Amino acid sequence: MIRVIIEREIAEGLEQFYESAIADLLDVMAKAPGYVSGESSVEIHRPNRYVVFTRWTDEAAWNRWFQSSERQKLLDAIRPFLQKEEKFTLLRQLISHRDKWGD
Repeated sequence: MIRVIIEREIAEGLEQFYESAIADLLDVMAKAPGYVSGESSVEIHRPNRYVVFTRWTDEAAWNRWFQSSERQKLLDAIRPFLQKEEKFTLLRQLISHRDKWGD
């Protein structure tokens, strides 16, 4: 299992358009082979900075999605809102811990 963190900075004033487009991207990504889960978050004190957290069965599954025509088409829809290029971080789990609420 791997995690992929995608960081995006959106041009100010275009956040609402980005949020609409990213919902579509996450819906399509959820159907990709090897996709486990994902969520999109916005930084509290910088409302134009977004971070997407996804989990994949393995790096090969992520790479297939990353290079897919579906992702490229959806990325074309959000590219006009990006202030700079996306940043990607791929992580493998080292240690796991669960709190008393199961989060």
